[in-house]
Amino acid sequence: MKAIVIMPLAEQRGGGEMMFLDLMQQGRNAGVEWIAIFLESGPMVEQVRKLGIDTRVIESGRLRQVHKLISTVLRIAAIARQERADIIVNWMWITHFYGGMAAMLAGLPSVWYQLEVPHDKFWLVRLATALPARAVITLSQDGKQAQAEIWPHRPTPLVYPGVALDRFEPAALLSPQAARQKLGLPSQGPLIGIVGRLQRWKGMHVLVQAMPKVLEKYPDAHCVVVGGKHDLEPAYEDFLKSEIANLGLQEKVIMPGLQRNIPEWVQAMDVFVHASDKEPFGIVIIEAMALGKPVIAGNAGGPTEIITDGMNGLLTPYGDSEALAIAILRYLDEQDFAQNVAVAARQRALDFSTQNYAQNFINTLRSLIPSVS
Repeated sequence: MKAIVIMPLAEQRGGGEMMFLDLMQQGRNAGVEWIAIFLESGPMVEQVRKLGIDTRVIESGRLRQVHKLISTVLRIAAIARQERADIIVNWMWITHFYGGMAAMLAGLPSVWYQLEVPHDKFWLVRLATALPARAVITLSQDGKQAQAEIWPHRPTPLVYPGVALDRFEPAALLSPQAARQKLGLPSQGPLIGIVGRLQRWKGMHVLVQAMPKVLEKYPDAHCVVVGGKHDLEPAYEDFLKSEIANLGLQEKVIMPGLQRNIPEWVQAMDVFVHASDKEPFGIVIIEAMALGKPVIAGNAGGPTEIITDGMNGLLTPYGDSEALAIAILRYLDEQDFAQNVAVAARQRALDFSTQNYAQNFINTLRSLIPSVS
């Protein structure tokens, strides 16, 4: 099977880009000849090229630039015909405007990977869905159900993302105490952490608001918020710092900014919090679970498909700082419970390897074009 996969971004900014790289890396030797087409230049282009994958760049500009849209569609269709591709795979809904139309011109089937949960049914997502597609692949049951409600109805197979478990192997990292020392974190007291881009829906402020209740019982506790400013919400960082100051937590909340060595930061934490609102999936949750950390996540969306509440993690409502504080205190108060959850979390994380993810994705593509070997 020869598959063209179209990626709109060429710089890693979040989980969607990591999932793309995981598929390219783990799917190289699975009977698929990939051709990766990036719609912009950036460091990911060379990363994929170094994997031995045919990698090309077509500068598409913005979607509203109609002349560039048409030019990009024509070039993709030409490549598809020249290379005798079997299918075009579009990463995210926005890419389907290019790859979906190119597939129509080339007479090929196409699919796209829905990385969001389209609860609000954004009109552009509706428009993307209206373009012909053999299927819309989804990454959670929540996303699958929401996408299935959009007309016209397309098949919505589910493929869970994976995690590079070798990077989150506790035995391969420094001990939590040594990680704290290396990163300049407090050596004493509980450390509660959260990782993600600084956006309101990610809920960093909810964790900050939960800290006063935690500090009442554990005055030597600290909170670490790992993540950089997001271009779409640049003011959120200042809001977060203002909230920290208003609560008098300047000495208790650490904000180191964007970090690349995420395994070390999570390894240093005693409790890991994921406070997002309706998270589409939550790869970072699995990363923390793989490190054997007791995790607290939101009780809606993707996290509910990863965590069984009270067994391998705890679930709390988005925006409820009181409930979050109670969950943190339960872990800190009941060390045996926290340890049992951590062990079960590690075991659950093993279900989400990048190898399983890539193979499931490829199997899904094969099922959509059964005449191709």
